[in-house]
Amino acid sequence: MQSQNIVLVGAPLDCGKARKGCLMGPDAYRTAGIARALTALGHSVSDLGNVAPDANDIPERDGLVNLSETIGWTTALMRTAQEAIQQGLPIFMGGDHALSLGTVPGVAAHAAEQNRPQFVLWLDAHSDFNTLETTASGNLHGTPLAYATGQSGFDGFPALPAIVPPSQTCIIGLRSVDLPERELMAGTGVRGYDMRAIDESGVAALLKPFLADVAKVGGALHVSLDVDFIDPAYAPAVGTTVPGGATVREAHLVMEMLCDSGLMTSLDLVELNPMLDERGRTAQLMVDLAASALGRRIFDRPTPRMI
Repeated sequence: MQSQNIVLVGAPLDCGKARKGCLMGPDAYRTAGIARALTALGHSVSDLGNVAPDANDIPERDGLVNLSETIGWTTALMRTAQEAIQQGLPIFMGGDHALSLGTVPGVAAHAAEQNRPQFVLWLDAHSDFNTLETTASGNLHGTPLAYATGQSGFDGFPALPAIVPPSQTCIIGLRSVDLPERELMAGTGVRGYDMRAIDESGVAALLKPFLADVAKVGGALHVSLDVDFIDPAYAPAVGTTVPGGATVREAHLVMEMLCDSGLMTSLDLVELNPMLDERGRTAQLMVDLAASALGRRIFDRPTPRMI
């Protein structure tokens, strides 16, 4: 893989749900050696530090968790994503998945300026396709893909600088989808694959056609990797555990295929809650997956030292 400039952006937001701890995620990735791992692969790495949310006077709404703060993070990350992607390949280190309310539209705006179609690969147990009107929990980390694809029901959020067409999104790893999400997704063209599809066809067979479509039109590809894509037996540090997720090997295969394609232009690492981790093993796994997406192979993967 060609050397790239990797731009690390910390997004310590913890407002997308009630359970706290994800604000420590960015520093957990740093402690797990993400910069060192990527530098060892020949990339140059710059760390822009942590983003802070914008101030606003948007009132809270009953039934929604931290609406004002979430919108503040969205505007700040939308702006930061547009700036960071001009410097190289940004890795947005979360923080809960509400960060994608800002990162996906931000990188999509940059792609639009380049006249490139923006695609999104969503690796997640959840579709995150609720709106402010459909969410039963009020947790806004379950809304970013609906927002980024231009669905209605986001009063108070900034107008999108660019919309990602639903047909240019692919969700892999689904295990928990609300009925309103399913109904909203129906007919939009979103590709959604649950674990049964992975069991029956294999993850490679599901991912290859999507990557081929991105390559065919010279698209930009944003990848959003949620810890709960992986089975909690391997990645326990997440507050939204759903049994039966991807194995470590399947997750690495996805990342290696992304590397082989050369298509990934930006990456989210989200929902890491260090309070729930076991001696940092989930943070280390997420760093290893990022390294696989950026050039590391089995033959040069270091054996972890026993603690």
